[in-house]
Amino acid sequence: MKQKYFSILLAILTTFAICLGAAYQAIGSDRVYLDISTSATRKINIAVPWFETAGSSQTNNLLARDLADTLAKALKFHGIISIIPTEQYGGMQHADWKDKGADYVVLGRYKKENDSIALEMRLLDVAENKIIMGKSFSGSVNQKDRMQFKYCDSVVETLTGIPGVADTRIAFINHQDSAKEVYLTDILGRNVRQITRHKHLTVSPRFVPDSYNLTYSSYHTGNQNLYITDLRQDKTTRALSRRKGLNLAPAWFKNGSKMILTLSKRGNPDLYLLDDKGQIIEQLTDRAGINVSPTLSPDGNHLVFVSDRSGRPQLYHMDMRTRKVQRITFEGSENAEPDWSPTDNLVVYSSLRDGVYQLCVVNPLQPDTVMQITNDLSHHESPNWSPDGNQIIFAKRDGKRHQIYGIMKNGSFQRRLFTMPGSQSYPQWAR
Repeated sequence: MKQKYFSILLAILTTFAICLGAAYQAIGSDRVYLDISTSATRKINIAVPWFETAGSSQTNNLLARDLADTLAKALKFHGIISIIPTEQYGGMQHADWKDKGADYVVLGRYKKENDSIALEMRLLDVAENKIIMGKSFSGSVNQKDRMQFKYCDSVVETLTGIPGVADTRIAFINHQDSAKEVYLTDILGRNVRQITRHKHLTVSPRFVPDSYNLTYSSYHTGNQNLYITDLRQDKTTRALSRRKGLNLAPAWFKNGSKMILTLSKRGNPDLYLLDDKGQIIEQLTDRAGINVSPTLSPDGNHLVFVSDRSGRPQLYHMDMRTRKVQRITFEGSENAEPDWSPTDNLVVYSSLRDGVYQLCVVNPLQPDTVMQITNDLSHHESPNWSPDGNQIIFAKRDGKRHQIYGIMKNGSFQRRLFTMPGSQSYPQWAR
């Protein structure tokens, strides 16, 4: 039976009663959360021993190890957690955790019957020697990753006050066999799903906020049209804008009711305000160079876009209340592909410096705050923020191939997210 990524039914049971009453008071309004906004913060040491189950040996149980490994990878993904290797304690749940340097331990149990599985996970505070958070999940075996991602996000929220991003989706373009198609994956690349099958050039996937929809641009009819598809199904997609020329890379308002789209129906690529049915409301730019790559502030009052009106591609800011425009980038020979953080007045973008595209962040309302966060010799392209505003994903290009990488917003913890055949580009994180 075909699995549907978004119709997973998880029976989230009641939180453990034993030992948790006092624990929930500890993580209430008086809890001191860890500050993860500074690079000087020490990483949290967490042990994730192999899961236990009745009547089975941990040592020989591959499922017990896989469950622990998946959860450990999801926790480590957040860049604030260091996982204590199981080799240091044999993978067993009973160890001298203080001696191993653990701040917290996740103690997991599972019960598998045919194609069903139930998981129980508890978070042990080593210093206090008490359980501070636990949850239970049940569902089909092919839903076990999703269950663990949900628990991972609860652990991160317990420790930082901000939910984690493990149970989120990343869309990207995969170039393979002369075609570029849209794919969808979890953060670890364990569950990858192909979305489009146009067998042609497809670019710029964009999630529509507060919906199950995804938009993208494709050339398969001969014109670069904008399409929208419901991710709960795999059979149909429909054109949202098919005006002659470019219909490219919309920036959606937070409620999904409007978008800003690049159209070239009059010859010059300009920015237009459209409703969610694809009807034009207003033209925002008018032939002042090429105008592309719009990105909106969370409140919808500010717009950053790319224009070559000064000769080379640079970032510009438009106040959506007054329509006043001003240039905000002056360093780097080219600056492009901006993305506005969902939580801060920060825009990440790709800047051409000494022949290499590097990632930079800037407060568009204070343009003198530019900070370069990469400096290696590979190209860093198409950056996009995580839903919590702490991380950035991007396409890293070495030679002709792109791969999806992640990095913390302060420039630390750069790593490849997953490996698959082909070349992956245009990553977009669902928010």
